[in-house]
Order: sequence, then structure tokens, then C-alpha cells
Amino acid sequence: MIDVPGAFDVGAHAYDKLVGANPGYHDHLRISARRMRIPDGGRGLRLLDAGCGTGASTAALLEAAPHAEIVAVDASAGMLAEASVKPWPDSVRFVHSPIEKIADAGVEGPFDGIFAAYLLRNLADPDAQLRTFRELLRPGGMLAVHEYSVRDSRAATAIWNAVCWGIIIPSGWRQTRDTSLYRHLWRSVNSFDGAAAFQRRLTAAGFSGVHSETMPGWQRDIVHTFLADAPR
Repeated sequence: MIDVPGAFDVGAHAYDKLVGANPGYHDHLRISARRMRIPDGGRGLRLLDAGCGTGASTAALLEAAPHAEIVAVDASAGMLAEASVKPWPDSVRFVHSPIEKIADAGVEGPFDGIFAAYLLRNLADPDAQLRTFRELLRPGGMLAVHEYSVRDSRAATAIWNAVCWGIIIPSGWRQTRDTSLYRHLWRSVNSFDGAAAFQRRLTAAGFSGVHSETMPGWQRDIVHTFLADAPR
């Protein structure tokens, strides 16, 4: 089984360049962050960016909530090193920790919102983490999961496989001479929940108001925003 944080450490120096070549990558993160409908630019609110990587999701969350306190967490030291050299306001704080152990790193709730981009399918126990997210949220707080999910659509699955083997994996090899991270991406997306199954998983974890919206363009039915509320 792949060491996911270790694989991200290996790929960290090339990660921004590779995702930057993906049409819509940053726009789609911004769409998901806006779908959280954070009031008043986040003034007085506290948000968690779970699995922040090199900071692309953090930047999207900051754009949607420029006045919020943002705690951004990732298990990969290499990815956080890339994030930390970018300019950030004092309201953004980065923490190196597996998301399952953030309490040990001094990160505690409550949060008014949680943004988790490309995280849940990489965890050994996503159900336990979803329950923890619910507990970390204030009553009425929103979880937004930005994630690949293709199993409900044969067309989306076919496009995903073609893009992985035609573009993502070869590009990763050219940049890093290591395809383990990109093969993991291909495999993990194919094995992850369909959109309907993931919504049921969120409901089972105790969330309310669960629904999802997909992205425009070629990633329709491939990338989704899953939205769920902590019960009031």
C-alpha cells in the first residue's frame, strides 16, 4: 500500500506545475469554496482547511472568506514547505499533521466551516474522520468535500481513465521520474464512492442537508462539491 504523505513529499516540488496544467483545477476549488456560502466574508469565523497540500485549497478558501481565521493542515512536510513560501495574511496558519491527529498538534474546534479537498479517499477510515469533522463543527457549521467521484457515470469513468493514462501519469513521470503518486490518484478515484454512495456516507456520519453539485466543463460528473451541515 502506498505511503500517501511520502508520495506527496516526492511529488511536492512539481505539484503546482502539474495541477496548473489542469484546466479548471484552481477555478473548481474556488467554486467549491464559494458553494459554502460563508457569510460576511468570514468575519469573526474560524475555518479548517483539511488536507491543504501546497495551499491551492487554502487560497480558494481565503478568497471566499478573506476575513476568517483559517487553519490549514496537511500530513506532507514537502507539500507544506511549498505552501509556506507563498504570501499569506496573518489570519492563515499552517500545521503539519495527519488530519486524524490534529488534536495532538494543538488544533481543536469548534470551527464554523471545514473544507476538505481531495482528502477523504486517501484516508484509511473516512467514516471515522467524517464523524470527527462533525464533532469539530459548531452546530449549523458546514462541511464541503471537494472530491473526484466517477463511479456513478460510465462516461466519467472512461474520461478519467483516458486522462490519467494519456496525460497525468506521463506528465508526472516527466516531472518527477516517479509515477507512484499519479498511479495512486488513478486507482483511488476509480475505487472511491460514487456521488450517491458518498452522500449516504455523510448522512450516516450524522450530517444533515447533504447534497452535491458537480463542476462545469469536461470534469462534469468527475469532480464534485459535497455539502453537509452539522445538526443544530
